Amino acid sequence: MTRIPHPARFRQLLAAEWIKLWSLRSTRWVLGACVLVVVGINANSAKSNADRLAHQPELPPERPGFPDLPQFLFDPLHTAFVEPAWLILVIVATSVGAMAVFGEYASGLIRTTFAGVPDRTAVVAAKLTVMTVVMLAFGALVSGASFGLTQMLLRDHGGLSLGDPGALRAVTAAAAMAPVCTLVGMALGALVRNAAGTVVTSVALLLVVPGLFAGERYRWVKEIGNAMPLSAWQRLVMNPERMRDLGRYPLTLTGAWTVFGAWAVCAAAVAVVAVRRRDV
Repeated sequence: MTRIPHPARFRQLLAAEWIKLWSLRSTRWVLGACVLVVVGINANSAKSNADRLAHQPELPPERPGFPDLPQFLFDPLHTAFVEPAWLILVIVATSVGAMAVFGEYASGLIRTTFAGVPDRTAVVAAKLTVMTVVMLAFGALVSGASFGLTQMLLRDHGGLSLGDPGALRAVTAAAAMAPVCTLVGMALGALVRNAAGTVVTSVALLLVVPGLFAGERYRWVKEIGNAMPLSAWQRLVMNPERMRDLGRYPLTLTGAWTVFGAWAVCAAAVAVVAVRRRDV
């Protein structure tokens, strides 16, 4: 009598995806280098500002109706989230997510996976879960280290703690940016299935498109720009005590969190549908 094998359990699929992810040395090297680069750029910004403020001549006490100029211009929270540094994180997170999908197609491993586990939805769900958890932890490490180190360097110049207005929100948003971009990369990897094409598409979608829709002449143009993850991140890491003009059609905090959630859910759905409906 032929014994029918039991279908793989979800925890077994999670273990398999975990092994796949860390079996590549490049995963550790890429993520490790990204931590050093992002934190290093932010720390350099904080150190430069600390040195500048230390040698800045002291101004007379603030007069009523006239803000203290250095304090008004300098934002200690901004030094933890210097935009060029976090654009690097966006590219790295998206690329890691894309490689997790198209890498299996390129190597042919996906055929072996689906031969052993025909339930494609379960396989993709396990991969999405593992990548989301890993990249959320990665984002939390980068965000927390950047904030902690920069504010330590600025301790004599208005450095912040997590209890200060906007600080915890900014750290959380920066941490969440990593898994959101990873899920977008996985969705594009499932659709494009080509390394160069996926990376180019990812950069264009996440970094170029927000710039194209940054104008405020037409509301619909600005609303499209507001619906991009980068715009949501920029709004969430903004210091409420150094609030600048948000423009004619500002993105609300609730709207920014909604953008993050919508992109994550839609990207996961696209990845599942693309893998289920397309041949290997």
